[in-house]
Amino acid sequence: MPVPRPVHVVLAGGGTGGHIEPMLALADALTRRSVAGTPPRITCLGTARGMETRLVPARGYDLRLIPPVPLPRKPTPDLLRVPGRVWRAVADTRALLTELGADVVVGFGGYVALPAYLAARRAGVPVVVHEQNALPGLANRIGARVAARVAVTVPGTRLHGAVQVGMPLRTSITGLDRPARRAEARAAFGLDADRPTLLVFGGSQGAASLNRVAAAAADALTAAGVQVLHARGPKNTDVTVPARPAGAAPYVVVDYLERMDLAYAAADLALCRSGAVTVAELSAVGLPGAFVPLPIGNGEQRLNAVPVVEAGGGLLVDDAELTPAWVTERLVPLLTDPAALAALAADAAAVGTPDADERLADMVLGVVGK
Repeated sequence: MPVPRPVHVVLAGGGTGGHIEPMLALADALTRRSVAGTPPRITCLGTARGMETRLVPARGYDLRLIPPVPLPRKPTPDLLRVPGRVWRAVADTRALLTELGADVVVGFGGYVALPAYLAARRAGVPVVVHEQNALPGLANRIGARVAARVAVTVPGTRLHGAVQVGMPLRTSITGLDRPARRAEARAAFGLDADRPTLLVFGGSQGAASLNRVAAAAADALTAAGVQVLHARGPKNTDVTVPARPAGAAPYVVVDYLERMDLAYAAADLALCRSGAVTVAELSAVGLPGAFVPLPIGNGEQRLNAVPVVEAGGGLLVDDAELTPAWVTERLVPLLTDPAALAALAADAAAVGTPDADERLADMVLGVVGK
């Protein structure tokens, strides 16, 4: 009897880490499955200028490049060139889907997703859309109209036919036992084993306002016995904090956190932006956050954090209102109150969906099965 060919899943999610991380988490979940005894084949779509050129091969997945289609947020002369770019990208992507023998296309929004959705529709390949943010982008708003299934991270996200599944995340995060790893994690960063710990980070590149405020509040934090792990960003080497006196709470500054799982295990509270992946990761591991939404854009970061904050799992402060005094008045009392921290952590964990990768994998393979 002929051996059935493996299911071929094409994933479109290049550009930023917010698109790439859930794409790779889904790829991992699918790889752990088997259809008729054979794991699915995975091909990721991206562009030559995105982070996916580094991240996708590093995780062991095949990457194929297609032309990007930037979509202006406002009417500009460049908008007139969009239809031609879309047509060329769709034609190239359709040819690629045919070459690969794609059984389903899963898109995560952004420059790569729109031509993938339109090409799949023309090629008769079913589409699954995953939206990470509370406020969907244009590509996913279009994709939802042609999709067989639509998955979202945040409840109440306005997309046609949406089903909440959560944010697919790495198993190193979703399987993290923070209390069990705390001593190991704090030792890895040169922190004391038993002091309350604040984690400060602004994404992979850092955040200027968070850096400035945290450094200015260093004396107040450490004087209260709070130690700090501060990821300033690789380009922000001007952000420094003088060494603490002997016996004082440490203030550790690093350029970048290679092991976010250990950073989360070391911390009792995070001061951070509220990108979709960050909010989902903190909720999945039960780490409360003081969320400072990015002050530019369309307001999606505030909306990402609202469900966690309303559930009691964090705080929300505008970037303009984040000051050293706010840190001293709001975060220091919280960090020095173990019962309050425990309550926040429990409420944060109650919002998390650590099995979102498996839920989305079920949805994708269900579409193939039909």
